[in-house]
Amino acid sequence: MARSPVAAIRLALHRIQGSRVRGIRSAPAALLRHHRARRPHPVPELVHPPHPWGRALGLVCVVLLGAWLGLLVVGSVRAPVGPMDTRMTLRPSLTGGTKINVSPLGALELRSHTAPIRLDVDVDQLDPDRSQALVDHPERLSGLQDEVARDVEHGTADLAVRSCVAVLSGATALGLAVYRRPRRALAAGGLALALLAASGATAYATWNPKSVLEPKFSGLLSSAPSVVGNARSIVTEFDVYQQELARLVTNVTKLYDVTSTLPTYQPDPSTIRVLHVSDIHLNPAAWKIIASLVEQYRISVIVDTGDTMDHGSTAENAFLDPIQDLGAPYVWIRGNHDSKATQRYISRFKNVHVLDDGRAATVAGLRFAGSGDPQYTPDRSTKAMGDPAERLTGIRLASALNDQRTAGTPVDIALAHNPVAARETDGAVPLVLAGHIHHQEMEVLPLGTRLRIEGSTGGSGLRAVDDEHPDPVEASVLYLDRTTKRLQAWDEIRLGGLGLTKAEVSRHLPKENQPGATSSGSPPEESP
Repeated sequence: MARSPVAAIRLALHRIQGSRVRGIRSAPAALLRHHRARRPHPVPELVHPPHPWGRALGLVCVVLLGAWLGLLVVGSVRAPVGPMDTRMTLRPSLTGGTKINVSPLGALELRSHTAPIRLDVDVDQLDPDRSQALVDHPERLSGLQDEVARDVEHGTADLAVRSCVAVLSGATALGLAVYRRPRRALAAGGLALALLAASGATAYATWNPKSVLEPKFSGLLSSAPSVVGNARSIVTEFDVYQQELARLVTNVTKLYDVTSTLPTYQPDPSTIRVLHVSDIHLNPAAWKIIASLVEQYRISVIVDTGDTMDHGSTAENAFLDPIQDLGAPYVWIRGNHDSKATQRYISRFKNVHVLDDGRAATVAGLRFAGSGDPQYTPDRSTKAMGDPAERLTGIRLASALNDQRTAGTPVDIALAHNPVAARETDGAVPLVLAGHIHHQEMEVLPLGTRLRIEGSTGGSGLRAVDDEHPDPVEASVLYLDRTTKRLQAWDEIRLGGLGLTKAEVSRHLPKENQPGATSSGSPPEESP
């Protein structure tokens, strides 16, 4: 029976396939590989090779997490520093710097370097034997700075070695747990070590020994002035403060030794201390804070740049009565929340000096002049004139300042509530104070006048209860030389807002008072 061509082809294909199946078991290995190479491989479904960027991101996460865990577990050393026992630790950080924790006083923060690592120094305790040796042999105090320097150097070297071991071990162990491949784990450890080395090099390159000039203290407010020191000593003893961090550690040692009997703050008699407050906004707690600062810092004069009230109504006037018992002269200008009725009421107090329309007065050895805010916000019947009205007030104030200078009675400090008005006095006065914007700023204007803007000493008043995060209570202590009447330094004081208790004091110096700067009687021209 004849087969059709199609049937013949089908039969041939069937025989070929059958022979392939039967011959696979006995075919040589080369023939088997040949058949396998010619057979099409099935394409696996839902299986995708990892993306290179994904692998890289995963490795970075392993490196960072492993290095952090290593530093956290074994990356600290105990080191004696003079009579103190300390623990030194490296921590990941976005801003770098050095933090010295001195319990129970609080902490000192220094902007010593800019790198993704921070040096934490925890003062654990004083060694009684070493402390007693200093008491019995006071002559050793002369060499204490060199001893502290050596201790800090040795402690830092030990910390560097231990940190290298910590990040290498941490990243390698985590890499082995994640990848289960020794090569990948070692690569993670190597990258972590390289990252630490790069961070250390960056810290070394950006090291700033002058950071001890502007420490930031957080902790007990009553102890802050003693820790920060007085402005006069900082201005006249730069050579002491700029030498090295060891000097600061020495001072902390002395403080730690007398925690329970810290001496009261004794300001230099040639320094005039001005307490700058603003925008109290009917917060009665502000008076207790101001009274505490007046006593603690031995304030010479209080300057209030306005918005003491909230609505300026006569019913609020009794709120101002505590001013009479603050224990210092009070210089006041009107803010945009203070009415003329408020101004008349506060002017009756014997210790209050109200300044308006460029009027000048000498208080506590300083010559002040100021103008009240031209606008009264609570008065809805009067249209607000905005910045043009503020600039006009500032121009008139600048004219009054120039008249005072021509008359031989130059003004040392000008006052304006709104910074827009204050900026118009540029070149007419060394220092102008303002408020209004509820946060602290300091800048040097183009013609050399320094503008200091105070935050809200009342924590924005009753508005604080409306916000999820209350505004802090802010004030400043300005230190001025009694002879030149120039600003020597200032402390920014910042307290936690409603329901908070954190306190911070930051010391700042004008650039003309920095080491090596040429002092002059003219206003500074560089930025603060």
